[in-house]
Amino acid sequence: MNDSGSTLKDILVLGAGQLGMAVLRALAPRARALPLSVTALVSPGTINDPSEQNRATLTELRALGVDVMGFDLASDEHALTGLFGNYKTVVNCSGFVAGPGTQMKITRAVLAANVARYFPWQFGVDYDVVGRNSGHPVFDEQYDVRQLLRSQRRTEWVIVSTGMFTSFLFEPTFDVVDLERGTLHGLGSWDTKVTVTIPEDIGWLTTEILLAEPRLVNEVVYVAGDTISYGQLADVVEHVTGRTFEKTVWTLDKLRADLKAAPDDVMTRYRAAFALGEGMWWDKSGTFNQRNGYETVDVEHFLRMQLQK
Repeated sequence: MNDSGSTLKDILVLGAGQLGMAVLRALAPRARALPLSVTALVSPGTINDPSEQNRATLTELRALGVDVMGFDLASDEHALTGLFGNYKTVVNCSGFVAGPGTQMKITRAVLAANVARYFPWQFGVDYDVVGRNSGHPVFDEQYDVRQLLRSQRRTEWVIVSTGMFTSFLFEPTFDVVDLERGTLHGLGSWDTKVTVTIPEDIGWLTTEILLAEPRLVNEVVYVAGDTISYGQLADVVEHVTGRTFEKTVWTLDKLRADLKAAPDDVMTRYRAAFALGEGMWWDKSGTFNQRNGYETVDVEHFLRMQLQK
């Protein structure tokens, strides 16, 4: 899209939510020292009609030396292509909130703009193993994004696989660990495993991966705060809290029946997906952080931090 490489800006980060801010907090100081420019793309409303939270975010970003731009990711593909063509690297921290089809649209626009390097919104499970027809439309789209990136050679890509956010295990609506009610549910079986990482760790590890020399190109990079079975999770929760929880296994058959009864319920979909096991976890010993001796927050450490708040 833009042939004058010298006029391109360096890094565009899409989104300044929980993960976007974690990436920007880690990336901005490193980028400033290099020096590389960093721009954060936020919704126009964040700038034009900011809430108190948005004002705090904008103040922090400007203090970090990050340029802030208001732009709607729901814009048409052509508009996105025009925007992306001004940057060498795009890091997509937009999440799923933009709605179905958005990640494919953003990826097509990145490729049409001939962006040199792209980090897609793939901060989650191993979509190659999960494949298509997982029963989770969002997962299907993520698989399609990978296929599209692999089908071309002009834009380098790096996928950072992180597992789920650690906090999600303790989200009452997900209903795996409910600290208030004292209940624990194993998805699939007590031996089913899941990989989890906290956003702060994802933020600085993504920065390390982005700036790594020699450069990482066209590969899936695995990180992990912890890889844990639901049985081990139950042990950790009871050990840290000093309480006995009511523990129940939700079998795959039960969760699939729940999904059939409520096919559009997001949490029901997630529970069925995370009960599969395959693609939802990887061995921590093979991760980027472990190979490089980088310490990350495991489930026990995370829970202790939460209980101290």
